[in-house]
Amino acid sequence: MNSYNCLPIQELKLNNYSITPIRYIDIQEIRRWRNEQIDVLRQEKIITPEQQTQYYESVIKKSFFEHQPTIILFSFFLEKDCVGYGGLTNINWKLKNAELSFICETKRSKKTNLYQKDFSVFLKLIKQLSFEYLKFVKLYTETYDIRDNHIKILEEHEFILTSTLIKNKPIRKERINVLFHSLYNKQNLENKIHKEIIN
Repeated sequence: MNSYNCLPIQELKLNNYSITPIRYIDIQEIRRWRNEQIDVLRQEKIITPEQQTQYYESVIKKSFFEHQPTIILFSFFLEKDCVGYGGLTNINWKLKNAELSFICETKRSKKTNLYQKDFSVFLKLIKQLSFEYLKFVKLYTETYDIRDNHIKILEEHEFILTSTLIKNKPIRKERINVLFHSLYNKQNLENKIHKEIIN
């Protein structure tokens, strides 16, 4: 099993769900999900199998060994089946913040209640990892405003809308904007400020 040197724990579980460091055997399935859902992702072109393998070899594999990687990605399981992936990207270790990333299997993503359950569990696991184990201060997201269900779940988990970018990009025959949400951990923020004052 892959492991991240930067993490004190490699697997987190909640009910019958779990996350573990992203597995090589899942990457082509993940590529297929991303290509199928390209209209709601910041992905401009279809990803080929070769490109996905190259990304794993050159970026993801390296991140397992880095003390402060810029990405920490997980395979997301329901029982023994990988039903999604996601994690932390654009990590800033000095500021102790990261962008949240998540995508689930395409058929599951189209079922409102099922997506709510999957994404809610994933958020709880990532918040635990980020705030309890990594002592991060902030998680943030960037979401197209056509993703009503996704946004609803974020806000139910206390992510606050912080800004809107007028993108005017046509998707599904609609002009979309980009919404930015943030979630702060007040205790970690206070600790960070306290350490900076002392130093």
